[in-house]
Amino acid sequence: MRKRPTIPWAAAVQVKPVIDPQTVDTTSVPDDALPELLPELPPFPGYLITVRTAPPRPRAITSPSAVVGTEAEKMEAPMIAPQLTPQESAVAQQQTNQSLGIAEKNLESARGKNLNAAQADLVSKIRGFIKDAREAAQITDWSRARSLAKKAQVLSEELTGSL
Repeated sequence: MRKRPTIPWAAAVQVKPVIDPQTVDTTSVPDDALPELLPELPPFPGYLITVRTAPPRPRAITSPSAVVGTEAEKMEAPMIAPQLTPQESAVAQQQTNQSLGIAEKNLESARGKNLNAAQADLVSKIRGFIKDAREAAQITDWSRARSLAKKAQVLSEELTGSL
C-alpha cells in the first residue's frame, strides 16, 4: 500500500531532498574497485580517405548508335495537346489569325521608327511569338497557336502604346 504525500504537489517543487550524511561516504570506496575506462578505437585505414575539390564526373558510356537514336527521339518527340472539338478548333483558328493580323499590323506601324533598347527587345519577342504561333498552326495545334498569337498581340499593343 502506498503512503500519501504529506505536502501538496504545488509545493513539491520547493522541497529539497535531505541526504543522510551517515549513509553516503565517498571515502569508503577504494580506488581499486573502480575500473579505468578508456575508449579503445580500432586503427583507421588510411586508404579510405579521399579528398575531392569538385563532384565526380558522371561516367556515361555512349555508343554511336545511341547518339543517333537520341537525336531521332528529339526530332520526333511526342506532343501532349488537349483535344479540341471541330467547333473549338475553328474558333481557335479564327482567333489565332485575328491576333496574328493585329500583331503584324502593329509591327508595321513601328517599322522605320527609332526604337530604344526596350522597344527593340519587344519587337524581337513579338516576332518570336509570331513565328512560334505560325509553326504551331502548321501542325494544327490551335490552342498553342492561339496562346502564342495572343501574346504577340498583347506585346504589339504595348509597343504601339510606347511609340
